[in-house]
Amino acid sequence: MTSTATPAQAGTRPPAPGPDPAPPRRGGTSRLHRTEKRWALLFVAAPVLGYLLFVLYPTLFALYASLTRWNGLGPMQFIGLDNYVALLSDERFHQALFNTFFYMIGIPIGLAISLALAIAMNRKIIGLTAFRTIYYIPVISSIAAVAILWQWAYNGDFGLVNQFLAFFGIDGPNWLADTTWAKPAIILMAVWKGLGYSMLLYLAAIQSVPRSLYEATALDGAGAWRQFRAITLPMVRPVTFFLVVTQVIAGAMIFTEINIMTPTGGPEYSTASAVFYIWKQAFQYRQMGYATAAAIVLGILILVITLIQFRLNKRNSFAID
Repeated sequence: MTSTATPAQAGTRPPAPGPDPAPPRRGGTSRLHRTEKRWALLFVAAPVLGYLLFVLYPTLFALYASLTRWNGLGPMQFIGLDNYVALLSDERFHQALFNTFFYMIGIPIGLAISLALAIAMNRKIIGLTAFRTIYYIPVISSIAAVAILWQWAYNGDFGLVNQFLAFFGIDGPNWLADTTWAKPAIILMAVWKGLGYSMLLYLAAIQSVPRSLYEATALDGAGAWRQFRAITLPMVRPVTFFLVVTQVIAGAMIFTEINIMTPTGGPEYSTASAVFYIWKQAFQYRQMGYATAAAIVLGILILVITLIQFRLNKRNSFAID
């Protein structure tokens, strides 16, 4: 009779049990991974599509439109660089660009006044909250309403400004109808409207400065003016840089004030801004291609100025350990 020996009887051990084989994957990835990938693509697609539809496509379309003769409704006629060549000899466009950059004189004036107000508001005085609110009201007010208010105030016959000057025996001009005073009048209005916003940002920056810096300089015998130059000004430099960049961009796009206060561009076109000129060309004269070329030129100028500001700010950056 033949007997069969078991592995144990034959002196050999059975193979050790190994790990369970992994379940087969469909397509090489798990279901959870595929679901997360779809959601990730969905979230990424939203801003990408928004950029393509609302930034890239309008930009490319504007570049092409600037090379055409187009009234905004009919077919486009490609004319190459003729619009840009015409801009070089357009005195009205040159005047509008000059006026636009002239208005920016109000930026350093407004920043200086805002910083002075912020330092004053940083002190403990009675009614401090009320003062901050009063200074900020023009910021949240409608620009159209503010422009109408100042248009009335600048009236040469019964305006509030001339009535105030008459109290001191001064015969004020007809501000918005005078080529000499029209632009300064608009600058004054723009400075007044933006004081509250700049003041609050400066106030927040000043209040974030460590008090130990002022105490250390005070022990060294530094006075208020030296502390202002050595501590306050350098510490609020990032806020100043932010305000300069944003206000230069906003100043280059000034339009509503001009259109309401001087709807014809002022005497001898002395108040017309670049955006006002572009709007006139596009919607009054129906020269969409020409207006688009002017808008691109203005955009390039703003870009160059902004890059220069970033370059200068990078050179003047500092750090405190």
